Amino acid sequence: MAHFAKLDINNIVVNVSVVDNENILKNGIEDEATGVDYLISLFGLESDYIWKQTSYNGTFRKNYAGIGYTYDPTRDAFISPQPYNSWILNEDTCQWEAPVAYPDDDKRYEWNEDIINWIEITE
Repeated sequence: MAHFAKLDINNIVVNVSVVDNENILKNGIEDEATGVDYLISLFGLESDYIWKQTSYNGTFRKNYAGIGYTYDPTRDAFISPQPYNSWILNEDTCQWEAPVAYPDDDKRYEWNEDIINWIEITE
């Protein structure tokens, strides 16, 4: 199964569709454009939307697209919404990272944006 993200004019993912592999093959080889053509045949050509293939395992476009994610054409990557203002985008993975490393002591923590640090969950 192949997955395709539908992007609005701001490159925001508005939907993710699943396509059978047989519908994305061109001369026996997986082809993104063939998959896009198949989706257009199903849903019609919508001038305000484009389709980009995404993958669960991140083999291309860095991350699996989810609704609300942004497609960055410069990085050719899907990027989730920034979880906190202080978190920094890792340019290699295109994933958000806390400015302070998660503690490595087998306790549970949650991020506290007010103090820009992890706090232990004690409940």
